[in-house]
Parts: sequence; structure tokens; C-alpha cells
Amino acid sequence: MADRLKGRVAVVTGAANGIGEGIARMFRAEGATVIGIDREGPDMACDLTDEASTAALFAQIGRRHGLIDVLVNAAAFAVFAWIEDMSYADWKRTLTGELDIVFLPTRAAWPLLKESGSASVINFASANARHALEGSPALAHCAGKGGVQAMTRQLAMEGALHGIRANTISPGFIRTAATARHLAADPAFEQQVLSKNMLKRLGEPEDIAWCATWLASTEARYVTGADIPIDAGATAW
Repeated sequence: MADRLKGRVAVVTGAANGIGEGIARMFRAEGATVIGIDREGPDMACDLTDEASTAALFAQIGRRHGLIDVLVNAAAFAVFAWIEDMSYADWKRTLTGELDIVFLPTRAAWPLLKESGSASVINFASANARHALEGSPALAHCAGKGGVQAMTRQLAMEGALHGIRANTISPGFIRTAATARHLAADPAFEQQVLSKNMLKRLGEPEDIAWCATWLASTEARYVTGADIPIDAGATAW
């Protein structure tokens, strides 16, 4: 179906590349007015870990659009290291890049989401919030994504009174420019990922964007507090 998001105002963070870019592109194709946010655009630039800058950005969106119907928190960054090699600074940087980067935009957007009356918040947990992948030094990333999952359940409860739904998508390994570096650094890593997958292929941003489109639409009006794994069956074993 076309125009599944017609008339909806959607904010997508991390929209310059990867999963966020794929979601922003599909939302536009489905009729949404999309504000893509990243450090360097594409529509609005912001450091979403800076409290004042984030508040100012969403105030500007509010003045321009009056409300937000869909907030997609796709922006994230993490340091990958084994526990013996991870500094406390990198641990804290990762939690900032996994948790603060969701909390600050959501808090700033909350009054505008309440104005919608039928808003959808879409956050990103991960298959790593459910299982450890052998060969992947993802300690801080696992902790951060587990936190996003728990945070989103609480947001679902707090938002229900205002017609705000909150859900997480938990991607498996998705092929992006960022993850391509992991594959290039360790040629055996792809086989480790595929050994966990029931479907023997890697995901693409479009695979996540279809799920996000559904959650953003009124088709998912009865869905909140849910976590949806899009991971080729990796966490279903």
C-alpha cells in the first residue's frame, strides 16, 4: 500500500545513513513529512547527546509543525571492546551513545507527541540485548541496548494515557556502512553471524524500515510495549 503514513509528521534520528536513512526514505515514500536529524543533517543537524541543543532543536520543530506523530530514535554509537580492554571512559561513552541519545530526544519530543493523540515512538534494542554473539566484543553495546528495551516498556506505560505507543525493534546483523567495517576486519565474522541465523543471509536497512513503517502507522494502533525481533530467527533458537 502507498500513503500508509500520509499526513503524519515523523522525526527520524540517525537519518544520514544506515537503518535511519532507510527508514526516512521509506517513510517519505509512504507519504510522511519527515524531519531527518543527524550530526550533519540531512534536514536538521544536532548533537543529540547535548541537552540544550536537543531541546532547542525540538522547540524549533514544534514551532514549525505543532506536533510530532512519529519519533524514530535510530541514532546510536558504541565502542566495541572486550571487558579487559574497555576503559571506563569508553564504557560511559557507549552508554551515552545508546541511552542518552534516546532519552534526550524523547523527553524533548514528549509534549509534541502528546499533541498528536496517536503518536508512535520507535526505539532500537538489538539481538544483542537477548543473546551474546560469540566473537563479538559487545559488552557495553549489549548493556546499552538492554537498557533501551527496558526504557521503552516504561515509555509505553507513561505514554498510554496520552495516546503514545512505544515499541522497540531488535535488529539482527544489518549490512550498513558501519557494520561493513566489522566484516572487513574479520572475514570469519560473517559466518559466525550466519551460524546463528535461521535464514542464511544478512539483513538490509529496508528489512527494518518495513517494520518501522507498520509501527508508525495506524495499522499498529493496538501495539505498545512490544519488542519485535527482525533477525532472521537468530534469537528464536
